[in-house]
Amino acid sequence: MDITDSTLPDPTPEPLPSLEEIRAQVSRLEASLRAKDVALSGRIIHVCHHLPVEITRAVPQSTPILGGSTHLPSAAAEFKPEEQEVTTESHDAQWRIHARTAHTAMISGIRSLSQTHEQFVVAWTGEVLLQTQSGPTPTLDPVPTLPHLLPTEQGHANGDHAENGDFNGFKTPVEQPLKVFNGEFNDAERQEIESELNRFTEVEAAADDRGKLHYVPVFLPPDVSKGHYEGFCKKTLWPLFHYLLWLDSTATVPSPDPLFIHYHRANALFASRVAEIYQPGDLIIVHDYHLLLAPKMIREALGNYQQPHQSWTQHFHSPSPAIGNGQPKGMDWESSQSTPRSHDFRGGQSLDKPGGFFGHVGSALGQHLRNPHQTAEIMIGMFMHTPWPSSEIFRCIPKRREILDGMLGANVISFQTYAYSRHFVSTCIRVCGYESAQGGVEANGSFTAVTHCPIGIDIKRVSHDRDSPGVAPKMEALKTLYKDKKIIIGREKLDPAKGVYNKLQAFEKLLEVYPEWRGKVVLIQVTTPALSETPQLERKTAELVSHINGTYGGLDFTPVHHYHQAIEREEYFALLSVADLALITSLRDGMNTTSMEFILCQDKTFKSPLVLSEFMGTATSFQSALQINPHDLLGVAEAIDKALRMSQEEKEERHAQLYSSISGSTSHTWAATILTQLLENVGGDHTAHQTPALDLGVMKKAYKKAKKRLMLFDYDGTLTPIVKVPSHAIPTERTRRAISAVAADPRNIVYLISGRDGDFLMEHWGDVEGLGLSAEHGSFVRAPGADEFSNMTETLDMSWMSEVEEIFRYYMERTTGSTIEVKKASITWHYRNSDPDFGEFQCKQALDLLESSLAPRRPVEVLVGKKNLEVRPLAVNKGEIVRRLMYENPDADFIFCAGDDKTDEDMFRSLRTVFPPGGSGPGQPLMLKPPVAVTSSLDPEDAEQLPDVELHLTPEVIFATTVGPPAKKTLASWHVTCPEEVVEALEGLCEA
Repeated sequence: MDITDSTLPDPTPEPLPSLEEIRAQVSRLEASLRAKDVALSGRIIHVCHHLPVEITRAVPQSTPILGGSTHLPSAAAEFKPEEQEVTTESHDAQWRIHARTAHTAMISGIRSLSQTHEQFVVAWTGEVLLQTQSGPTPTLDPVPTLPHLLPTEQGHANGDHAENGDFNGFKTPVEQPLKVFNGEFNDAERQEIESELNRFTEVEAAADDRGKLHYVPVFLPPDVSKGHYEGFCKKTLWPLFHYLLWLDSTATVPSPDPLFIHYHRANALFASRVAEIYQPGDLIIVHDYHLLLAPKMIREALGNYQQPHQSWTQHFHSPSPAIGNGQPKGMDWESSQSTPRSHDFRGGQSLDKPGGFFGHVGSALGQHLRNPHQTAEIMIGMFMHTPWPSSEIFRCIPKRREILDGMLGANVISFQTYAYSRHFVSTCIRVCGYESAQGGVEANGSFTAVTHCPIGIDIKRVSHDRDSPGVAPKMEALKTLYKDKKIIIGREKLDPAKGVYNKLQAFEKLLEVYPEWRGKVVLIQVTTPALSETPQLERKTAELVSHINGTYGGLDFTPVHHYHQAIEREEYFALLSVADLALITSLRDGMNTTSMEFILCQDKTFKSPLVLSEFMGTATSFQSALQINPHDLLGVAEAIDKALRMSQEEKEERHAQLYSSISGSTSHTWAATILTQLLENVGGDHTAHQTPALDLGVMKKAYKKAKKRLMLFDYDGTLTPIVKVPSHAIPTERTRRAISAVAADPRNIVYLISGRDGDFLMEHWGDVEGLGLSAEHGSFVRAPGADEFSNMTETLDMSWMSEVEEIFRYYMERTTGSTIEVKKASITWHYRNSDPDFGEFQCKQALDLLESSLAPRRPVEVLVGKKNLEVRPLAVNKGEIVRRLMYENPDADFIFCAGDDKTDEDMFRSLRTVFPPGGSGPGQPLMLKPPVAVTSSLDPEDAEQLPDVELHLTPEVIFATTVGPPAKKTLASWHVTCPEEVVEALEGLCEA
């Protein structure tokens, strides 16, 4: 039996709401949180790997470059630099900062949130480049005012070098090739860089209306930055996240991996930098695989993280004693020397330079531990831009548990696709043994929501680039150059995961199998160097291009044109516009902007088709593309042939669907959705939290006003105390009188919803008039006034039980001492008598298999009990019974629901989730769809005919009450300490 991750196809993604609707939802969520006294500062801190700028320092040629290197930057830009890019230069011409073109979709999305929030980008400075000059640095006039810093009509910002070498009247020195600075900056230089970044922020914000971002640099020592990015990120995480295991020998990745030390320290420095600018109520969003440890580190540093196990993290829970005397020093276990301080982003003093192995995270943030607002909830979200592999791949990563625990420090983790989110949950179960819960993972006493949201492109900006005046002439030149030829376009980094070599092999297969295309089709492949590129891949690619051109080309025709370089943006959009086909054969990838930009460009031209790898993150959204397996060369060749022969009518039909996908899911909707997902998972709305004592006076007022009331009670632990012998849990006469009194009121609908069997409930409660009974967690229901129980499972599709029994039998045969218990409506695997450690291990494996392969396609839920694993129908649980009663009684305007254990949390969850996060919009009714407990007993056609019902409920009239201590974490809104208080509350309502 295959017990690996499920290979079931992703569900077709539902269309996202419009950008206006998402932003309205953000406003409602924020208003709702503020109404609950949740601090919101109106600021968002984005934690990214690299600032979206490039920093260059000009130095005289005679200046010794300590720690410098003479090599050029290793990674080339995707496009050639443009004159209109925003650039600033310091008043003494020492520093130059200009915008980078990388990660444009992410930065565009982040920037769109600046309309409603003040935003900060905490990121590494990147490699600072050195520009040596043959002459002295010119002395300039005082720093010009803001209007003079903007780009001029000639395309030069004030401070840029003109073509004749003049700079504001001064003769500029001759510049030498760029070098990379490999040293460390002193405090004064760091302050200069921060000052120039602040000035760049003002210039950038004035240059366009896309929104203002404050740039907060993280200064990493050279060995840390190299070991972090070029080491652990690119040599360990990137290959495995793209299903590329270490190729020839595991010796290339020793254990323990020394590069993880740099990865760990870099994440700690990012956390320290975030803490320096943090204010209570800030929303923190961490981006991508470079910073997987950061969510937990940030939470620890800000003093709001529960760590049940002793580890190095214990040092971050309290500041060093050195902090209190005004002379900040390192951690107690580090050097006693004072750490240099630099200018804080808010004007105070802060730590910039780490000391000791892990840096001064604790000492930098000890100040926040003294902050009177430290109890404010710390709100952290994380978005993964890269794919997430299956658990079988991820478990190969060194320090896998540390990585998962680091990510689970976030309130919510979002991925590009549903499949990636499912893989993550599966990994948490298999690697760490954590429990999956509805919508996320429970670990270390906290809940982390796991969801997904595809990222898109900035439609407005890409359309502007597509329509720029320089594109049309290049389009005409390409049409002339390739007259009567079909053009296939591709653009990727030359990285093994991008599948460029597979693409060339498939193109060769096309020319071999379909000789009629020889001399009639050309492949224009643009590649840019990648950090993970190997000389072997570049050589093999060049050899294959030469082989194809030599075999199928001639003096007057070349079938493959490979450009391994950055090209002008106008050339790129011209290629996309004139192409007859875009071919993307990535072996594994997240978002691919080329496919989206191609669709947008083709909207103005030929509506040409898209051939797309099924292993792309965008594949589920682009159902109208011709999807291929890039390893199946003949299949790719057949898809190319089909696309080139496609009728114009079919092209337009497919294009319309593709265009709808990209226009509805842009970088702006992505950013707003990520913000919504974070706000939905803070404030305790849908997560366990501590509750206040039940306010009987408030409940009485609501009870009096109500015209129809739902009264729902658990039995054991709620109406009677828990006893050792279950048969001894007999209700007292006082309890029976109280229940009888509320059941006698015609405006009340009263139910006991218990796990007890029907015989027990009938014996002790069957004679109470007007009382409804639900036995065995909803398997059997007796409505008020009815004589017998109805079997709610009779009409359910129970065919899944044979599948579950087969899975459980597989594990029973391999786990000595385990047994299977088959009930009428559920099946349970018990391993109480097995070896404890091996039983837990087998339970994790079985749980992952059931949740990944069975639960997504059958109406069942999987429950982890004490030494057992149970599978039961979705319609058979207390939560679904509550939803059914609300659906059948939509005019109810008061609910009192009481319970005490984990099964009762299903009831509380149903009462909470009936309301949309943030509440309904103004004038919008509260609608409830037919619950599973109703639809599961009907044919699909009949179930679709059931209408949604409008509820008459508001959160204020729902009194979800748990029985237990005040510190108990629950989804309920109120608490009482014992069953006697539940009875007292009922007696109070009867008096009312």
